[in-house]
Amino acid sequence: MAQWWQILLGLWTVVPAVAGDKLVNICMNAKHHKREPGPEDKLFLECAPWTDNACCTLATSWEAHLDDSLFFNFSMMHCGLLTPACHKHFIQAICFHECSPNLGPWIQLAAPDRQEERVWGAPLCREDCEEWWEDCSSSYTCQSNWDSGWSRGKKHCPVQAPCRPFPDYFPTPTDLCEKIWSSTFKASPEHRNSGRCLQKWFEPTQGNPNVEVALRFANSASAPELSHALAAFSLYPLLRP
Repeated sequence: MAQWWQILLGLWTVVPAVAGDKLVNICMNAKHHKREPGPEDKLFLECAPWTDNACCTLATSWEAHLDDSLFFNFSMMHCGLLTPACHKHFIQAICFHECSPNLGPWIQLAAPDRQEERVWGAPLCREDCEEWWEDCSSSYTCQSNWDSGWSRGKKHCPVQAPCRPFPDYFPTPTDLCEKIWSSTFKASPEHRNSGRCLQKWFEPTQGNPNVEVALRFANSASAPELSHALAAFSLYPLLRP
């Protein structure tokens, strides 16, 4: 019996970490993503932080920087040019979405009958949402969800959807972060470097802060399921005849 409890104690220690690791370094099953993360030493400009370990390719990183992208069938010029600062935030957000291998805890099927995956509710740090909103306050758009509702394609505004300043469609930083791409992101109240929220861009020389965040959320997500399984396992010697 003593040996049995030693084995059980080891499982309580090791299994959550293993389960969490499986969600930390993966690429989603999506159109422009690699099957597995790995080095990409020539990623373009704002995608460069992920050169050591990326889910995107050089071609995808290039397309992320275009105003009118063939890959994404979308034009950021649907209401005229964005300001340079605003445009930079969108490029960084696209690079983060396409290149990061640390979105595992927030990956889910895009639809029940499809194998393709998407990110849902990834918690962006408070500063990321606030700075994005502030830098886009003088730019224009014609709707709050850039994923859907484009009646004439994603290069033209829908009929009766006037171009207005961003704050008209996104009254708060939370609105911008959470509505812009169908709840891909969630506005977190946590600050950068807290270990509890994701940064959509970071200085490559300072390391990737999102690894710690992904591991924290992965372990947290796997804990309830694992605790039930291990609890049942722990009762086994008591129930044996």
